[in-house]
Amino acid sequence: MTVADGSTESDGFPDHSEELAALVGSATGPPLLSPSAVNTAMVLHWVEAMGDHDPVYVSDEAARAAGLERAVAPPTMLQAWVMRGLRATLELEEARTEGRRAGDSPNERMMSLLDDEGMTSVVATNCEQRYERPLVAGDRLLTTSVIEAISDVKRTGLGTGRFVTTRTDFVAVPDAEVPADPDLESLWKAGEPVGSMQFRILKYRPAAATEDAQAGGTGSTATDQRPLRPRPAVTQDIAFWFEGARRHQLLIQRCADCGVLRHPPLPACPSCRSFEWDTVEASGRGEIYSFVVVHYPQVPAFDYPLAIGLVELEEGTRLVADLDGIDPSEWRIGMPVVAHFVDYDDELSLPVFRPAPGAGGEGR
Repeated sequence: MTVADGSTESDGFPDHSEELAALVGSATGPPLLSPSAVNTAMVLHWVEAMGDHDPVYVSDEAARAAGLERAVAPPTMLQAWVMRGLRATLELEEARTEGRRAGDSPNERMMSLLDDEGMTSVVATNCEQRYERPLVAGDRLLTTSVIEAISDVKRTGLGTGRFVTTRTDFVAVPDAEVPADPDLESLWKAGEPVGSMQFRILKYRPAAATEDAQAGGTGSTATDQRPLRPRPAVTQDIAFWFEGARRHQLLIQRCADCGVLRHPPLPACPSCRSFEWDTVEASGRGEIYSFVVVHYPQVPAFDYPLAIGLVELEEGTRLVADLDGIDPSEWRIGMPVVAHFVDYDDELSLPVFRPAPGAGGEGR
């Protein structure tokens, strides 16, 4: 198989380049109907979790003042309305882990071929969304997806793999017009375009799998060297934050006109719409607003169980970061924490939050 430098190697795995190339341009499957319509309750959960308090999401009056007919859903919720639930995701992953296909769609054939090449791990690399019109309560979404591209084999910091790009188009129909047993193809044709999404993943081969294959499947490994952490997709809007982290500074974007702090960074102030901004350095103190402990799937660059927290800083903004310093079972909502910086390599430094002195926990 062809790798990024133009050479050809199999690493002990079959090469399905031709079969994969034949799938490019195929629909991943039939149209998908969202399980429920756009609704106010989910919007309220979203804005609370994200800290996005633009009044056009919760107030018809504010929406009309902004030139809209009524309150709209946050645009970035586009994919959330059609995501499958946890149970379906776990069943799908279990089937793939056991070598079973969850159907015979082009997407499942692609995943099966990549798994057969040893590329059993996956990580999302980037996502781009485009919006045609705002979503409002009562919209029922349908999607269709197409496999846009499957790359040649690439060597990455995580391992050897292929980048897979899909494009998903979204249309909306009034929920009241969706019958109990709808013809999804006809419903799709009747829908109004509302947006699209280009999503790219890396399906890659864990280093241990490559070493095992090259050793003839004996289970032996040539090295225990850990791959680098995945590189963040740094844009001009967020570059300042990562540059500050390399200096061990936790920076918060501030509107230069009205003084409102915001994170994640945005091109414009959600309060006064100004494009002018500067930064302030946070103290690094805060408390756990929410957290999750990840056990699986595992990426070689991280330690598991992996505790990840949504931390509310004392300045009022929130950010997502790794949690460390105590056993994962000891984390609690509301626990005071303080940021410490970890230099993962010469290019990447990130804040990691640990319990503040006197906050409790058994330590590790």
